[in-house]
Amino acid sequence: MILSGKVAVISGASRGIGRAVAKRFAHEGAVVCLCARHVEQLRNLSLEIMAAGGRSIFEQTDVSDESQVKEFLSQCESSFGAIDILVNNAGLLGPRVPLADYSSQEWAKVLSVNLDGLFYMTKHALRLFNSAGGSILNVSSSVGKVAKPNWGAYGVSKFATEGYTQALAEELRSKHIRVNAINPGAVATEMRHQAFPDEDQRTLRKPEEILDAFVYLASDESKHLTGKTFDAQHFKKG
Repeated sequence: MILSGKVAVISGASRGIGRAVAKRFAHEGAVVCLCARHVEQLRNLSLEIMAAGGRSIFEQTDVSDESQVKEFLSQCESSFGAIDILVNNAGLLGPRVPLADYSSQEWAKVLSVNLDGLFYMTKHALRLFNSAGGSILNVSSSVGKVAKPNWGAYGVSKFATEGYTQALAEELRSKHIRVNAINPGAVATEMRHQAFPDEDQRTLRKPEEILDAFVYLASDESKHLTGKTFDAQHFKKG
Protein backbone atom coordinates (compact mmCIF):
# COMPACT_ATOMS: atom_id res chain seq x y z
CA MET A 1 0.00 0.00 0.00
CA ILE A 2 2.39 2.59 -1.34
CA LEU A 3 -0.01 5.53 -0.70
CA SER A 4 -0.93 4.56 2.85
CA GLY A 5 -1.66 7.58 5.03
CA LYS A 6 -1.91 10.03 2.14
CA VAL A 7 -4.90 12.18 1.22
CA ALA A 8 -5.61 12.53 -2.50
CA VAL A 9 -7.91 15.00 -4.25
CA ILE A 10 -9.13 13.85 -7.68
CA SER A 11 -11.22 15.89 -10.12
CA GLY A 12 -13.30 14.33 -12.88
CA ALA A 13 -13.54 11.22 -10.73
CA SER A 14 -16.97 9.95 -11.71
CA ARG A 15 -15.89 7.92 -14.73
CA GLY A 16 -13.07 6.91 -17.04
CA ILE A 17 -9.51 7.56 -15.93
CA GLY A 18 -10.52 9.60 -12.88
CA ARG A 19 -12.69 6.79 -11.56
CA ALA A 20 -9.94 4.23 -12.13
CA VAL A 21 -7.36 6.43 -10.40
CA ALA A 22 -9.65 6.91 -7.40
CA LYS A 23 -10.18 3.16 -6.95
CA ARG A 24 -6.49 2.36 -7.39
CA PHE A 25 -5.35 5.08 -5.00
CA ALA A 26 -7.81 3.84 -2.38
CA HIS A 27 -6.56 0.29 -2.92
CA GLU A 28 -3.01 1.59 -2.35
CA GLY A 29 -4.07 3.05 1.00
CA ALA A 30 -4.91 6.67 0.17
CA VAL A 31 -7.91 8.57 1.47
CA VAL A 32 -9.67 9.95 -1.62
CA CYS A 33 -11.64 13.20 -2.01
CA LEU A 34 -13.63 13.02 -5.23
CA CYS A 35 -15.36 15.62 -7.35
CA ALA A 36 -17.12 15.69 -10.70
CA ARG A 37 -20.34 16.99 -12.23
CA HIS A 38 -22.10 13.59 -12.23
CA VAL A 39 -23.14 13.19 -8.62
CA GLU A 40 -24.83 9.76 -8.81
CA GLN A 41 -21.75 8.19 -10.36
CA LEU A 42 -19.62 9.88 -7.71
CA ARG A 43 -21.83 8.58 -4.91
CA ASN A 44 -21.70 5.02 -6.24
CA LEU A 45 -17.91 5.18 -6.56
CA SER A 46 -17.47 6.53 -3.05
CA LEU A 47 -19.73 3.83 -1.63
CA GLU A 48 -17.81 1.16 -3.54
CA ILE A 49 -14.50 2.42 -2.15
CA MET A 50 -15.82 2.50 1.42
CA ALA A 51 -17.37 -0.97 1.05
CA ALA A 52 -13.89 -2.23 0.19
CA GLY A 53 -12.49 -0.72 3.39
CA GLY A 54 -11.31 2.63 2.02
CA ARG A 55 -12.08 6.17 3.12
CA SER A 56 -13.70 8.63 0.76
CA ILE A 57 -15.80 11.77 0.45
CA PHE A 58 -17.34 13.27 -2.66
CA GLU A 59 -19.03 16.45 -3.79
CA GLN A 60 -20.68 17.45 -7.05
CA THR A 61 -18.40 20.13 -8.45
CA ASP A 62 -18.03 22.06 -11.69
CA VAL A 63 -14.34 22.89 -11.72
CA SER A 64 -14.97 25.88 -13.99
CA ASP A 65 -16.84 27.49 -11.08
CA GLU A 66 -14.28 28.81 -8.61
CA SER A 67 -16.77 29.04 -5.75
CA GLN A 68 -17.69 25.37 -6.16
CA VAL A 69 -14.02 24.40 -6.20
CA LYS A 70 -13.39 26.31 -2.98
CA GLU A 71 -16.40 24.69 -1.32
CA PHE A 72 -15.27 21.20 -2.33
CA LEU A 73 -11.75 21.75 -1.06
CA SER A 74 -13.09 23.16 2.20
CA GLN A 75 -14.98 19.91 2.65
CA CYS A 76 -11.77 17.97 2.03
CA GLU A 77 -9.97 20.04 4.63
CA SER A 78 -12.78 19.67 7.18
CA SER A 79 -12.84 15.92 6.71
CA PHE A 80 -9.17 15.04 6.49
CA GLY A 81 -6.99 18.11 7.08
CA ALA A 82 -3.90 18.50 4.90
CA ILE A 83 -3.65 16.85 1.49
CA ASP A 84 -0.70 15.13 -0.17
CA ILE A 85 -1.84 14.53 -3.76
CA LEU A 86 -3.85 16.48 -6.35
CA VAL A 87 -4.91 14.86 -9.62
CA ASN A 88 -6.25 17.39 -12.13
CA ASN A 89 -8.19 15.05 -14.39
CA ALA A 90 -11.45 16.89 -15.18
CA GLY A 91 -11.76 17.84 -18.84
CA LEU A 92 -14.04 18.45 -21.82
CA LEU A 93 -13.37 17.33 -25.38
CA GLY A 94 -15.45 19.81 -27.33
CA PRO A 95 -16.23 19.54 -31.05
CA ARG A 96 -13.78 17.94 -33.47
CA VAL A 97 -13.85 20.68 -36.13
CA PRO A 98 -11.31 23.06 -37.74
CA LEU A 99 -10.37 26.07 -35.64
CA ALA A 100 -11.87 28.39 -38.23
CA ASP A 101 -15.25 26.74 -37.70
CA TYR A 102 -15.04 26.56 -33.91
CA SER A 103 -17.80 28.49 -32.16
CA SER A 104 -16.82 31.10 -29.59
CA GLN A 105 -19.25 29.53 -27.12
CA GLU A 106 -17.67 26.08 -27.39
CA TRP A 107 -14.17 27.57 -27.20
CA ALA A 108 -14.99 29.32 -23.94
CA LYS A 109 -16.76 26.24 -22.53
CA VAL A 110 -13.84 23.88 -23.12
CA LEU A 111 -11.19 26.28 -21.86
CA SER A 112 -13.25 27.14 -18.77
CA VAL A 113 -13.02 23.51 -17.65
CA ASN A 114 -9.64 22.43 -19.03
CA LEU A 115 -7.70 25.58 -18.12
CA ASP A 116 -9.69 27.65 -15.64
CA GLY A 117 -10.60 24.47 -13.77
CA LEU A 118 -6.97 23.39 -13.67
CA PHE A 119 -6.00 26.80 -12.32
CA TYR A 120 -8.79 26.98 -9.70
CA MET A 121 -8.23 23.46 -8.40
CA THR A 122 -4.49 23.95 -8.10
CA LYS A 123 -4.59 27.47 -6.68
CA HIS A 124 -6.97 26.59 -3.87
CA ALA A 125 -5.54 23.14 -3.17
CA LEU A 126 -2.02 24.48 -2.66
CA ARG A 127 -2.86 25.99 0.71
CA LEU A 128 -3.96 22.55 1.91
CA PHE A 129 -0.78 20.67 1.06
CA ASN A 130 1.12 18.92 3.79
CA SER A 131 4.13 20.94 4.98
CA ALA A 132 6.36 18.05 3.89
CA GLY A 133 5.31 18.59 0.27
CA GLY A 134 3.43 16.34 -2.10
CA SER A 135 2.53 15.63 -5.70
CA ILE A 136 0.37 17.32 -8.35
CA LEU A 137 -0.52 15.28 -11.43
CA ASN A 138 -2.03 17.02 -14.46
CA VAL A 139 -3.67 14.81 -17.07
CA SER A 140 -2.45 15.87 -20.49
CA SER A 141 -2.66 14.36 -23.99
CA SER A 142 -0.53 13.53 -27.00
CA VAL A 143 -2.24 16.44 -28.80
CA GLY A 144 -0.73 18.70 -26.16
CA LYS A 145 2.77 17.81 -27.33
CA VAL A 146 2.37 17.62 -31.12
CA ALA A 147 -0.43 19.68 -32.65
CA LYS A 148 -2.98 17.87 -34.80
CA PRO A 149 -5.84 19.30 -36.87
CA ASN A 150 -9.44 19.40 -35.65
CA TRP A 151 -8.69 19.16 -31.95
CA GLY A 152 -9.70 22.76 -31.32
CA ALA A 153 -9.77 24.13 -27.80
CA TYR A 154 -8.98 20.72 -26.33
CA GLY A 155 -5.62 20.51 -28.09
CA VAL A 156 -4.79 24.10 -27.19
CA SER A 157 -5.74 23.48 -23.56
CA LYS A 158 -3.42 20.49 -23.34
CA PHE A 159 -0.50 22.50 -24.73
CA ALA A 160 -1.26 25.02 -21.99
CA THR A 161 -1.41 22.21 -19.42
CA GLU A 162 2.12 21.19 -20.36
CA GLY A 163 3.38 24.76 -19.94
CA TYR A 164 1.49 25.22 -16.69
CA THR A 165 3.02 22.01 -15.35
CA GLN A 166 6.57 23.12 -16.14
CA ALA A 167 6.17 26.63 -14.72
CA LEU A 168 4.44 25.48 -11.54
CA ALA A 169 7.04 22.78 -10.97
CA GLU A 170 9.77 25.40 -10.82
CA GLU A 171 7.74 27.70 -8.59
CA LEU A 172 7.01 24.92 -6.08
CA ARG A 173 10.35 23.17 -6.12
CA SER A 174 11.47 24.84 -2.87
CA LYS A 175 8.25 23.72 -1.17
CA HIS A 176 8.88 20.10 -2.15
CA ILE A 177 5.65 19.92 -4.11
CA ARG A 178 6.40 18.22 -7.39
CA VAL A 179 4.28 18.79 -10.49
CA ASN A 180 4.15 16.39 -13.42
CA ALA A 181 1.92 15.73 -16.41
CA ILE A 182 0.68 12.33 -17.58
CA ASN A 183 -0.42 11.46 -21.10
CA PRO A 184 -2.79 8.48 -20.80
CA GLY A 185 -2.60 7.58 -24.50
CA ALA A 186 -5.35 5.68 -26.31
CA VAL A 187 -7.62 4.36 -23.55
CA ALA A 188 -11.15 2.98 -23.71
CA THR A 189 -13.12 5.87 -22.23
CA GLU A 190 -16.29 7.75 -23.09
CA MET A 191 -14.27 10.80 -24.13
CA ARG A 192 -12.13 8.69 -26.45
CA HIS A 193 -15.30 7.27 -28.01
CA GLN A 194 -16.58 10.82 -28.58
CA ALA A 195 -13.33 11.68 -30.35
CA PHE A 196 -13.21 8.45 -32.41
CA PRO A 197 -16.78 7.09 -32.68
CA ASP A 198 -15.84 4.45 -35.27
CA GLU A 199 -12.95 3.01 -33.25
CA ASP A 200 -13.30 -0.46 -31.74
CA GLN A 201 -12.57 0.19 -28.07
CA ARG A 202 -11.99 -3.51 -27.48
CA THR A 203 -8.59 -2.96 -29.09
CA LEU A 204 -7.63 -0.32 -26.51
CA ARG A 205 -6.28 -0.58 -23.01
CA LYS A 206 -8.72 -0.04 -20.18
CA PRO A 207 -8.16 2.83 -17.72
CA GLU A 208 -7.24 0.31 -15.01
CA GLU A 209 -4.30 -0.87 -17.14
CA ILE A 210 -2.43 2.46 -17.31
CA LEU A 211 -2.34 3.45 -13.65
CA ASP A 212 1.21 2.53 -12.62
CA ALA A 213 2.47 5.96 -13.64
CA PHE A 214 -0.19 7.70 -11.51
CA VAL A 215 0.60 5.60 -8.44
CA TYR A 216 4.36 5.98 -8.73
CA LEU A 217 4.27 9.73 -9.35
CA ALA A 218 1.87 10.20 -6.44
CA SER A 219 4.10 8.21 -4.09
CA ASP A 220 7.22 9.21 -2.18
CA GLU A 221 9.28 7.04 -4.52
CA SER A 222 9.12 9.80 -7.16
CA LYS A 223 10.36 12.67 -4.97
CA HIS A 224 13.17 13.34 -7.45
CA LEU A 225 10.84 13.94 -10.41
CA THR A 226 9.16 17.25 -11.21
CA GLY A 227 8.30 19.34 -14.25
CA LYS A 228 8.16 16.34 -16.57
CA THR A 229 5.61 14.63 -18.83
CA PHE A 230 5.14 10.86 -18.75
CA ASP A 231 3.49 8.50 -21.19
CA ALA A 232 1.31 6.23 -19.05
CA GLN A 233 1.27 3.40 -21.58
CA HIS A 234 5.07 3.16 -21.82
CA PHE A 235 5.91 4.11 -18.25
CA LYS A 236 8.95 2.76 -16.44
CA LYS A 237 10.06 3.74 -12.97
CA GLY A 238 13.19 5.80 -12.77
